[in-house]
Amino acid sequence: MSETASITLNGKTLELPVITGTENEKAIDISKLRDQSGYITLDIGYKNTGATQSAITFLDGENGVLKHRGYKIEDLAEKSTFLEVAYLLIYGHLPSKEVLEKFRADIKAQMLVHEDMKIFFAGFPSKSHPMGQLSCLVGALSAFYPESLNPNQTEEEENKTIINLLGKMPTIVSWIQKKSLGHPVVYPKKDLGYIDNFMNMIFGEVNSDKTFDPVIIDAMHKLLILHADHEQNCSTSTVRIVGSSNANLYASVSAGINALWGPLHGGANQAVIEMLEDIKNDGGDVEKYLAKAKDKNDPFRLMGFGHRVYKNFDPRAKIIKKACDDILEKLGVQDPVLDIAKKLEEAALSDQYFIDRKLYPNVDFYSGIIYRALGFNSDMFTVLFALGRLPGWIAQWKEMRDKKEPIGRPRQVYNGEIDRVYTDISTR
Repeated sequence: MSETASITLNGKTLELPVITGTENEKAIDISKLRDQSGYITLDIGYKNTGATQSAITFLDGENGVLKHRGYKIEDLAEKSTFLEVAYLLIYGHLPSKEVLEKFRADIKAQMLVHEDMKIFFAGFPSKSHPMGQLSCLVGALSAFYPESLNPNQTEEEENKTIINLLGKMPTIVSWIQKKSLGHPVVYPKKDLGYIDNFMNMIFGEVNSDKTFDPVIIDAMHKLLILHADHEQNCSTSTVRIVGSSNANLYASVSAGINALWGPLHGGANQAVIEMLEDIKNDGGDVEKYLAKAKDKNDPFRLMGFGHRVYKNFDPRAKIIKKACDDILEKLGVQDPVLDIAKKLEEAALSDQYFIDRKLYPNVDFYSGIIYRALGFNSDMFTVLFALGRLPGWIAQWKEMRDKKEPIGRPRQVYNGEIDRVYTDISTR
């Protein structure tokens, strides 16, 4: 017999079905509650509301577990490449060698951006925030590829749009980086892989090839993999709800970029570096700021420590910590801000106050350090997060479309004024 939950309203008992996920997650299905009773549920921020059933990512915050399509994040980060994980997320299974090679080749073939986009791009002020530029440029792709506007695309047409966006995104990100420096853009090279191409477009120069240490390339793969999807977070939910209106992929992802921009979401790794800069500018006294973090009456908060979902540890942080250590050792970077970061990390991992509260360094802490060590400005960090999250957004958008989910339309409990009498402006 199927499990049910009972709710009694005004003496009438309703039986609500209980849904069990493949990882034994439990959910009470209230889809018909309003039809049957006239009531809705109130869950501000949707902290206890499942908006969909998804087969893409499983997250267990209490036990520090993250899986994509059933594969542990530890195995994917260690053994896979970013585009292999992208394929897994979007299409549901790991590709064969031949399929992966074609996937890579198809994406590489779409890395060139239409030259007319440069006219649009040139209109941005030189100091405009990179996330604002990214959101506009990704949204503008729908104007250059109007076939994407058709909500009834065939599977082949949909795949062309997906491949096109995967190819265009690293090039657009590199344009934004180059613009911030006043440098000419570097075009993608036919003989370079996805990450090598991206790094060359970011740090290379026109008509010259820049090579990168394998440690750096490996770290970039890991960083992008670790950000590739994270279940129904703010930006992913935004992509899905925008896409539920039959908005095209470019518009839906552009909306997700805007959601990611917020400092409570993707902007956290930028906030880490800004915090470290503030500590340095105040004399670099780590102990002083650890004491401030422990003082409940002090508004200061340590950015990059703890996680609202992971109640024990962030499994991604364990992976990226090693990559961070490898990068700093390989590059031999001498940076007082990174020195402060290491001192904070050591203190937080050994201080009983932080241990008791599970306030361990999270993925944002380490990713910010790596990006800074590689030479990225802090306002580019969230753009890099978006580049990594792109396959997850695409996968979630595609899953929603394939399942023909209805348009998202949350309810509310109204608590405003009632039956006010309108008065003419002359008498107010």
